[in-house]
Amino acid sequence: MPVPPASEAVARRRRTTRSAPSGAPGTAGAVGPAGPAPASAGGRSLGPTAALILLASIIVSLLAASSAPTPLYAVYQGEWGFSPITTTIVFGVYAVAVLVSLLVFGKISDHIGRKPVLFVALAAQAAAMVVFATAGGVDVLMAGRVVQGVATGAALGAIGAGLLDIDRIKGSVANSFAPPIGTAVGALASGLVVRFLPAPTHLVYYLLLGVFALQALGVTALKEPVTRKPGALASMVPEIKLPRAARGSIAVAAPVLFAVWSLAGFYGSLGPAITSRLVHSDSVVYGGLGLFVLAGAAALSVPLLRETPTRTVMVSGVSALIVGVAVTVLSIGSGAGGTGSEVGFFAGSAVAGFGFGAGFQGGIRLVLPLVQPHERAGVLSLLYVVSYLGMGVPAVIAGVLVVHGGGLLDTVREYGAAVILLSAVALVGLLLGRRAPQAVRES
Repeated sequence: MPVPPASEAVARRRRTTRSAPSGAPGTAGAVGPAGPAPASAGGRSLGPTAALILLASIIVSLLAASSAPTPLYAVYQGEWGFSPITTTIVFGVYAVAVLVSLLVFGKISDHIGRKPVLFVALAAQAAAMVVFATAGGVDVLMAGRVVQGVATGAALGAIGAGLLDIDRIKGSVANSFAPPIGTAVGALASGLVVRFLPAPTHLVYYLLLGVFALQALGVTALKEPVTRKPGALASMVPEIKLPRAARGSIAVAAPVLFAVWSLAGFYGSLGPAITSRLVHSDSVVYGGLGLFVLAGAAALSVPLLRETPTRTVMVSGVSALIVGVAVTVLSIGSGAGGTGSEVGFFAGSAVAGFGFGAGFQGGIRLVLPLVQPHERAGVLSLLYVVSYLGMGVPAVIAGVLVVHGGGLLDTVREYGAAVILLSAVALVGLLLGRRAPQAVRES
C-alpha cells in the first residue's frame, strides 16, 4: 500500500526545486553543482542504495508488526475467552489509529526532519512490542494496537518522503512495493514462529523488538535532507479538500478504494477463522495464510502494472476484485471445507489480492493528475480517510454479524456481496465515464 504523505512530499519538492536553484538552502534532498545535501553531523553516513534499503526495510517491519497479531487472535481468544466482535474491534482500533496519525503527523517531518520522527516512531513501535509480549487481557492488547497504529502512521510519512529524497523513481517503487510485502511476510512469519518456536505469544514480538532496535541504529547513519523550519504545529492540522476538477474521478475511485481496503480488513480480522474452518485445523500457520496470499498478490501487481495506462489498471483491478471475491465466497459457501473449497479460497484470494493492488494503485493514479500541486495533500488525505474507514469499519460490523447475525458463513457471503457491489459501481463509473488519464509515474 503506498504511503500517502510520500506523494505530498513529491509535490512540495517539485514546487521547491522549481522556485529555488539547485543546492539552495532549504531545498530538501536537492542535488546541484555543490553536490548532495550534507550529511548529519558526526560520523560516516549511508550511501543512497543502503539508505533506500534501510528505509524500505523499516516499512516492511512496520507492516509486518501490524499483521503479526493476526495468526495469534485465535490463541488470544482461547486464553481470554472473547468473541469475534472483540477480534474485529482490536483490528479496527489499529486502522483508526493509523488514519488519525497519518492525518496529524503525516507532514511534520517536513518541518522537524525525517530522522527525529523515525527515532520516536521506532521507539514507540518497540514499546508496543513490549506491551503485546506482556499483555494479559484485551484492554492491554487494544492499548498496544493504538500505540502501534500511531507510530506506524507517523513513521510512514517520514519514510515515504525520505525515500523520495534519495531517489524519486526508486523511492516511489519502494513506497508501493514494501507495504504489501511487509503485510504478507508478517502474517506468515508470525504463524511460523508461533507454531514451531517456544513462547508463542511472546517470542515474535521480542524478535520484532530486536529488528526495530537495529533499524534505529541504522537511522543514526542516515543523512538528514531537511532543514528545520517553523510551522510544525500548523502542519498537524488535517487538510482535506475536494477540488471541482477531481470530483468525478474521486466519485469513481472512492468506492473501489473502500472496497479493496475493506477486503484487507476482512482478511486481517476474520481470515484466521475462515481458514481454520476450511482446512479443519487450528494451526496458527493457516491463520495468517489467507492474508499472506492476498497481500503477496497485491505486492506482485505493483511492478507488473507500473507501466500500464491508468484506465487499464483500474478496470483490470476492479474486474479481478469482483472475480476473486466471487470465487472466494463460492468456495467458502460450497460446503464444510473439502479440498476444492481450500483451493478455491486461496485461488480466489490471490485473484482478489491482485485486484486489491491494482485497484488501489489505479485509484490514486486516477485522481492525482487532475489536481493542482498545492491541492494534492488535501486530496490524498481524503482518499486515505476513505481507505482506512474501509479497512476498519466493515471489519467491526462483520464481527457483530458473526455473533448476532447469521454466523461466520452468512457474514462472509454478505461481506463479499457488499465488496462486489461496490466494485461493480466503480466499474460502471469507469466504463461510462470519461477516459481516465494515462499512467502517471510518481517520480
